[in-house]
Amino acid sequence: MYTAGHMLIRLLFLGKTRRAEIRALLEDYTGRIRRFTEIELSELREDSPSAMRKLEIAPGAMVVLLDAAGKTHDSQQFARWLNACRDRGTRELVFLCGAAERFPETLSRRATVSLSLSPLTFSHELARVMLMEQLYRAFTILAGHPYPK
Repeated sequence: MYTAGHMLIRLLFLGKTRRAEIRALLEDYTGRIRRFTEIELSELREDSPSAMRKLEIAPGAMVVLLDAAGKTHDSQQFARWLNACRDRGTRELVFLCGAAERFPETLSRRATVSLSLSPLTFSHELARVMLMEQLYRAFTILAGHPYPK
């Protein structure tokens, strides 16, 4: 059974979420996920060297790059992976969510895990919502809660 650990989940989005309805979904899932763990969303407006310098990733953080060529999981496998991260004592889990131009190499090379949400191609804004939904689904699976429809 899942018990809330002290793991921070950070989602770093390259580019601004422009559509109001997508922002509303991200805020909704942020609130839902906060019932289980700490979560922060950050939007990097550009990949300039100064913007990248402002971005601090803790040395012990596990960095996950969302990439179409990454490893795929079903929702149960993703929940087990998330639980294993927590059980190994991961204090900070950072997801790098790029736009069409991908994440700058200075950040993407920090990733130790490459994850694909689907073999299908989605807009970067929709992929953000899909990641948030899967995180929420994983926490409900781990807590043994029925998933709210």
